[in-house]
Amino acid sequence: MGAKSKSVSPSGPEGGHAHSSSVLRFFFCASGIFVCFFFFGILQERINRGEYGEGPATERFTYTLALVFFQCVVNYLYAVIMSKVVLKQGQDRTKSSYYAICAFTYLTAMVSSNKALTWVNYPTQIVLGVAMFMFKDVKVDDKSDGSLLGLGEIMLLLSLTCDGLTGAVQERMKLDYQTKSGHMMTSMNKWSVFYLGIALTATGELWEFFGFVQRHPSVLYELGLFSIASALGQYFIFMCVSEFGPLPCSICTTTRKFFTVMGSVVIFGNSLMPRQWMGATLVFTGLFLDGLYGREAPKKAVK
Repeated sequence: MGAKSKSVSPSGPEGGHAHSSSVLRFFFCASGIFVCFFFFGILQERINRGEYGEGPATERFTYTLALVFFQCVVNYLYAVIMSKVVLKQGQDRTKSSYYAICAFTYLTAMVSSNKALTWVNYPTQIVLGVAMFMFKDVKVDDKSDGSLLGLGEIMLLLSLTCDGLTGAVQERMKLDYQTKSGHMMTSMNKWSVFYLGIALTATGELWEFFGFVQRHPSVLYELGLFSIASALGQYFIFMCVSEFGPLPCSICTTTRKFFTVMGSVVIFGNSLMPRQWMGATLVFTGLFLDGLYGREAPKKAVK
């Protein structure tokens, strides 16, 4: 009789080492997402809701397309450099149509989210998914008509819908082509710059943006920091998507928003009602439990 071959158990030293390495990489991605997008969220609210100038000349930044264009250009340049110098992930075989669709939904989500900040502050954006938050007590101010579902909330619903579509397309890219993080970041931002370039030219917002920068050059410093935080954060997001899938990445990006809410409350003086804090707690608790217990790999039957 021949010698029986030994089977290697997934729980053995090699399996345990691979699992530990995977956990460390996920922790690395999650930490990068948390740190970069914390500052990204704070700067995003500062730019969109802040006031520039003094006295009667004070004005708000309303150039959402230009803001996202600036962000995508920096993201693209960063992705190209990283792909050539650090990542070197080989040839990308993903269909261009996937990138075109994914960039469109991703871009729509970003523009809608930034535009919503004109009417809705950052903490409000985060807890939108909870019904008790959506139908909040009516509070009329100079930027709201007192309706339960205003333009800001509609923009956020559009943003959330497009986020879901983006995740679905990214999952298909990962399954069909094993699309790498550098490929995804480079191509999606390239398509986004293309779309935004057309939109800026067609609407004339590009020239209005240049005029605003001439009047308030300090905004360039904030735009630079905002775009750098976005580029670094996107690097970690696409790494997480390509290695662990859109769902774990979505959980990371959503839970990090809790800390951005804290920062927004402290820095900008935004506040939430008790019912809204309860909604936020339910959202983040559910996401944490889902991440902890909801996606265990199915155990293979022992033959």
